[in-house]
Amino acid sequence: MSTILIAEDTASIASFVEKGLRAAGYQCQVVGDGPTALLMARSDAYDLMILDIGLPGMDGFEVLGQLRAGGSRLPVVILTARDSVIDTVAGLEGGANDYVTKPFQFAELLARVRLRLAEPGPATPSGGNDLVVGELRLDLLARRVSVEGASHDLTAREFGLLEVLMKHPDQVLSREQLLGMVWSMDFDPSSNVVDVFIRSLHAKVGARRIETVRGMGYRLRS
Repeated sequence: MSTILIAEDTASIASFVEKGLRAAGYQCQVVGDGPTALLMARSDAYDLMILDIGLPGMDGFEVLGQLRAGGSRLPVVILTARDSVIDTVAGLEGGANDYVTKPFQFAELLARVRLRLAEPGPATPSGGNDLVVGELRLDLLARRVSVEGASHDLTAREFGLLEVLMKHPDQVLSREQLLGMVWSMDFDPSSNVVDVFIRSLHAKVGARRIETVRGMGYRLRS
């Protein structure tokens, strides 16, 4: 039985989520402030954390940042009233595995929790640690990309996006496909989150290598 840490300072919401998860067969622990959430998340006693951003003492972004900086791979589902693209990108870029905005349907939250708990751990690359397409070389362990003698560190989302593109060279991938493959989420089709990360990759690998196909999506040129 999986154990879930619920970091939420609004008692009514915490109780609602806890009751629903317990009814679905999960064990739960509720905490109401950031420092306690971080301490307990580091204990390795939990299989997943549901994290509110507006926690007292230390907000959810800081909790997540310190958790990931310490090397924790605990799956984190952010649950927050902040629904702007900036906040969504900040949460995902900070290392969250999923993002649910308030108000929410419990069925959606439960589905995302089940999805994250069912995901396998990171695979160890076989046959070498590099993925190579043309002049691009992606180090799958160090999460660095090398091009024309220059090497660049990648953020988690930059790495995920570039890895997908490099595994599908010369293939046009739509924004919706990239959202599903990299973030495993459904965004509003009008969201520009993919475009934001494509632009950051352009700065590191060159705009000519990742081509914008108008009205269709993006393609990595081999």
